[in-house]
Amino acid sequence: MPKKSRSQKAAQREGKASTPRKPVPRPLPSDLPNPSSEADRRLRQVTRHARTLQVLQRIMGKGRWNVQNLAAELECAERTIHRDLAVLELAGVPWYYDEQERSYRVRPDFRFPMLRLDDDELLGQAVSTAIAEAPGLKIGVGAKPTTRKLADAAGEQAEKILREAADLVSVLSLQLADHGRAQDVIHTAQWSLLRRRQVAGNYQSPYQPRPIRLRLHPYRLALVKQAWYLIARPDGEAAPKTYRMARFQSLRVVSEKFDLRDYFGDAWAVYRGQTTYDVAIAFGKDAATLVTETVWHHTQRVERRPDGGIVLHFRVAGLDEIVHWVLGWSGRAKVIAPPELREKVIEHLQAALKLQES
Repeated sequence: MPKKSRSQKAAQREGKASTPRKPVPRPLPSDLPNPSSEADRRLRQVTRHARTLQVLQRIMGKGRWNVQNLAAELECAERTIHRDLAVLELAGVPWYYDEQERSYRVRPDFRFPMLRLDDDELLGQAVSTAIAEAPGLKIGVGAKPTTRKLADAAGEQAEKILREAADLVSVLSLQLADHGRAQDVIHTAQWSLLRRRQVAGNYQSPYQPRPIRLRLHPYRLALVKQAWYLIARPDGEAAPKTYRMARFQSLRVVSEKFDLRDYFGDAWAVYRGQTTYDVAIAFGKDAATLVTETVWHHTQRVERRPDGGIVLHFRVAGLDEIVHWVLGWSGRAKVIAPPELREKVIEHLQAALKLQES
C-alpha cells in the first residue's frame, strides 16, 4: 500500500475525504491568449507559483488557516490547496497541522530563503566588505563570506555589481591599531553581547605591574578613533569602565549557572564585605573539644597547641558577622588577628558593660 503524503494525512485530520470535490471551472478572461498557446501555459505556471507563495504567506502569519478557508480566500478548489501544501513540503517548508487550533502552521524558526537586493544595496554591501577587510579593522571573518554567498545566489547583474565594486573600492591608511592578535577576544566579546552573557579574562593595563583578573558585564563594543574598546561593568561594581580590546590576554564567556558559593565568597554567613581578613581565634583546653565539633566556615583550619588549647583560623570577607560569633564565646575566646576584629570585640563589650552599669 503506498505511503500517504503529509498533505493527505493533514486532510484526514481535518475530517475531509481523501478525494476532495472536483474544482469548479473558472472562465478565462476574454483578453487571454488561446489556452493551447505557450504564453498561456507560462501564465498558468506563474499563477500556480504565486498561489503557492500566498498559501505559505498565510500559514506563516497569525491567522487560523485550514484547507476550507484557504480555498475560499484564494478562490480555488480544496484539492488545489492540498497540492500547494505538497509543493511546499517538497520545497522543505516545515509546515504542520495544529490539532488544537485546527489550522496549518509553519515551524517558528523557519525563514523563507529569499533575499532581493537592489543595486544601491549591493553597492553598499561591497563597500562594507572593503571597509571590513582594511588592516586593523579585519576582526573575525568579516563581510567577505556573506558577499560571496550573495554573489553565488544572486542573478548575473547582481554578481557583476558585487564583483566590480570589490575591485574598484579600496580602503587605505586608516591608521588603526593592529588588532590581529585580538581577533579571538573581540569575537568572544561580540558573542557575549549577543547572548547577554558575562565574560572573564586577564587584562594587562599599562598602569598595573601584572595582568589583572576581570569578570565583566559587557554593554557595548565600540570602535573609537584608532582602536576597539569594550564598555563593561566589573562584577561587584556599580559603574561601567572602558577596556581596550588589544590589552586582553584572554577572554571567555562565563556560564550563566548561578554558583551560591561564588556569590557568598568568603562571607562569614550572608553579608560579604569588601575586605578579606585572615582571622585567628584562640580557645583554651576547656573549650577546644566543644568548638571543634562544628565546622563554622568553609575556610576553617585547626591549629592544636601543646597545652590542649587550639587556634581556629578563618579567611573571612568582612568582620561584621564574625564579631557576633566571637562575642558568643566571651570568656573563652581570644582574638589573635586581625587587630580590627579585636577592636570591634572590645567596643561591643565596653558598650555592653556601660549599658549594664547605667
